[in-house]
Amino acid sequence: MIPPRRGRNPCGGQFPVLFLQITASFSGSSWAIPSSAASFETLQCERPVSSQDSSCHTDEDLTGPREVDFQLKGYTFSQPFHLIVSYDWLILQSPAKPIFEGDPLVLRCQAWQDWPLTQVTFYRDGSALGPPGPNREFSIAVAQETDSGNYHCSGVFRSPGPGSPETASSVAIIVQELFPAPALRATPSTEPQEGGPVTLSCQTKLPLQRSATRLLFSFYKDSKTVRSRGLSSEFQILTASEAHSGSYWCEAATEDNQVWKQSPKLEIRVQGTRPPSASPDGCSSQTNARCESSPWSPAHGAEGLVWPPKA
Repeated sequence: MIPPRRGRNPCGGQFPVLFLQITASFSGSSWAIPSSAASFETLQCERPVSSQDSSCHTDEDLTGPREVDFQLKGYTFSQPFHLIVSYDWLILQSPAKPIFEGDPLVLRCQAWQDWPLTQVTFYRDGSALGPPGPNREFSIAVAQETDSGNYHCSGVFRSPGPGSPETASSVAIIVQELFPAPALRATPSTEPQEGGPVTLSCQTKLPLQRSATRLLFSFYKDSKTVRSRGLSSEFQILTASEAHSGSYWCEAATEDNQVWKQSPKLEIRVQGTRPPSASPDGCSSQTNARCESSPWSPAHGAEGLVWPPKA
């Protein structure tokens, strides 16, 4: 058992630092637990961030039954990490963090005490992903949601192993959606008046775990690009004309273009300026005053419509 590291208590004395970040490194990759009972994992505590107003609390101030004896104000601790120890000839190690589409996916078939293996085979949902071979790792350069499934591996131990085929327990791998297909929205409407502004918004959302990911947005009209790969999710038409009418859609993509998705098409119909409407007697809204003074206007009564006028 690895003893806890100790640090200095701001209130005097020593305190145990029991918040640990657990990592297992193989070929530069970080792997999730379960871990082989015969392998050694690294327990590493990130250094605390000190502050001048750090203070400690005794166990009388703590309400949780499993909390440690001291807590430090102004220190940053890692998230809890769940450790599962497997006692088996083979285990399948998978990435510790959630996997999103576009991420690389690397799986490792880990042998007891790292004994040499031959005829290693990886499976997804019971189907072999390739012929048996010496490679203990299986990788997918750009994971997709369709790569989700139950994975396991098998292999044959060389001496001093059992010399017979062994199979690891399956591990559920879920490749999550990085962002949904965008939706294109028009403001103020899809039928704006000629001469007015129109704003097209390409709307989608990243998960909280990947909120720092930058997306680039492109806009298209009738199979032509009207704006290519910009950080803004909006495209503005300052003065709409009938020439701006057409079928629009947008695309959201990661900077490396590994994940890109398009919106459904949106029809925009710019309404032209309408001519003044005329009444049945030939008068229009612009000539009402003149029409009202005309002897042929219905405002003068039915007599004004008789020809020739009565004597």
